[in-house]
Amino acid sequence: MSIGEFARQSRLSANALRLYDELGLLRPARVDAGSGYRYYEASQLEQARLVAALRQLQIPLAGIKSILGLEPPAAAERIGEYWAAAEAEHSARRDLAGYLVNHLSGKRPAMQEVTTRDIPSRSLLCLKRSVDGQPGAWTLGKEFVALLQARPLPRMEGRAGAAFCIYWGEVSEDSDGPIEWCRPVPHDRAEVLAAEFPELSLRTEPAHRGAFVHLGPGGQISPAQWQMASQSLHAWADEHSAQPSELGVRVTFLTSAPATEVSPPDCDFAVPIS
Repeated sequence: MSIGEFARQSRLSANALRLYDELGLLRPARVDAGSGYRYYEASQLEQARLVAALRQLQIPLAGIKSILGLEPPAAAERIGEYWAAAEAEHSARRDLAGYLVNHLSGKRPAMQEVTTRDIPSRSLLCLKRSVDGQPGAWTLGKEFVALLQARPLPRMEGRAGAAFCIYWGEVSEDSDGPIEWCRPVPHDRAEVLAAEFPELSLRTEPAHRGAFVHLGPGGQISPAQWQMASQSLHAWADEHSAQPSELGVRVTFLTSAPATEVSPPDCDFAVPIS
């Protein structure tokens, strides 16, 4: 059948079908060599309707392409995973909206639990770069972790010895900013260790007090959850007359064993205060 007829029966536009052809999501059964017209088989309607349904779930085209390449049971599992993540994101947005409504209405909003800790002066090996969105932040993080795995550093105990990532600016879909991955090292060996890592810079961070929100294993939370944690920390700081310092907000990654999918680091989101 012609692309127009196939579009009518599949409830996809001809423009969408052309795009899906270009992306390899839904190839026509035949393309006329002379005219370039696309023709489809009736047997392709089921896949076309599946693509249309997945788009209604707002699954990105790249995600749909990966789903179409799976056997039906695996595809069903992948869709279930996607929807669970979407529901979690919706729940986080609802919590953030409720927080903002209460705050702007003059009511006391519910906050995440905030705890404080004292961090001593530390020598840090650091990798700093401007990144484009959160995927860029994780890419830089993987680069940093790979460097440390290739040349392991002395283990330092507790949160003060854990690796962390400083967000020196907003990093989101709308804003890129510099971030800095840091690993504390012993003061007395800092210069020697820095010489082994020419890719990293060595600096000293002063002792400070920090307020933090626990994120749990992995720390891979949604943008709405990041905002909720940030709002909770700033509201706590206002209530306690604490001023965020210029040391930069950060995420700390505490590992008790080599980090894997089944043993991710325990994470928290912290704001140094003065």
